[in-house]
Amino acid sequence: MSEWTEIKINVPNEFIDAAGDIAQMAVPYGIYIEDYSMLEQEVEEIAHIDLIDEDLLKKDRSKGVVHIYISPEDNPAEAIAFLSERYTSEGIPFEIESADCAEEDWLNNWKQYFNPIEVGEKLLIRPTWRDEYDPKGRAVLDLDPGIAFGTGAHETTRLVLSVIERYARQGKNFLDVGCGSGILSVAALILGCDTAFGVDIDEMAVKTSIENAELNHVEDRFTVVCGDLTDKVEGKYDIIAANIVADAIIALTSDIEKFMKDDTVYIMSGIIDTRADEVEQAVSKNLDIIERYEDNGWVCLVAKLRK
Repeated sequence: MSEWTEIKINVPNEFIDAAGDIAQMAVPYGIYIEDYSMLEQEVEEIAHIDLIDEDLLKKDRSKGVVHIYISPEDNPAEAIAFLSERYTSEGIPFEIESADCAEEDWLNNWKQYFNPIEVGEKLLIRPTWRDEYDPKGRAVLDLDPGIAFGTGAHETTRLVLSVIERYARQGKNFLDVGCGSGILSVAALILGCDTAFGVDIDEMAVKTSIENAELNHVEDRFTVVCGDLTDKVEGKYDIIAANIVADAIIALTSDIEKFMKDDTVYIMSGIIDTRADEVEQAVSKNLDIIERYEDNGWVCLVAKLRK
């Protein structure tokens, strides 16, 4: 039996709560946090003693550690890439350690667990290292995710792809905010959209997106840039996707309308169910939510301009 992977995320104390919230998104079945910043005070309040183990006293009080545990079937490398991308986008300083393998071995360790995935009614996502597969009449999206988040295995990605396939068609253009591996943009193009524009704060994600577009022979219709949310975006789009974190989606509500046409479909995911109401409330101030989907504790919202 394969062992689980322990991942430790070291962050400054002032970011420990936010870091824990994001880690909870990657593994909603459990995390634990080491935070010794208030050690003496908490021990005094609870036990009313001032004797604390010397090893605890030696702990670094300026940092906390978020621990998560991931089974190999759940793709440890994807979780690490997801965490790295989201901490970077949220401006959280971090260091990630894996108890089982070195960084350069992450992908090779989990590739064996990533098989072709059927998504929705029309797509089959094929990892480039899998040669034996039956597309069963589906459009095949070849994918080498590198260390950028987005393989199709995660619930949020599947939710968004299932919505995209219902709206993508010839004559439509697509905007992908926080594009990760480029999987959503490439899928939109394969499913019929004329052009796609992707943006991500992570330069590695931009590089991986370009490579995946080339793998699927859609690079001439795909533009991807490095930027923060929509700061590098211009024009209006028929379909917009934002598979990012709840706070970023809330931040987007202030200006996403200027990139929407009268009938634009705006697809949002990366929303853990405990924050779905908060996101809905923010989005509903300016847009009408027309669809809502859930999968294993994750929520996808679809909205249009209020008429």
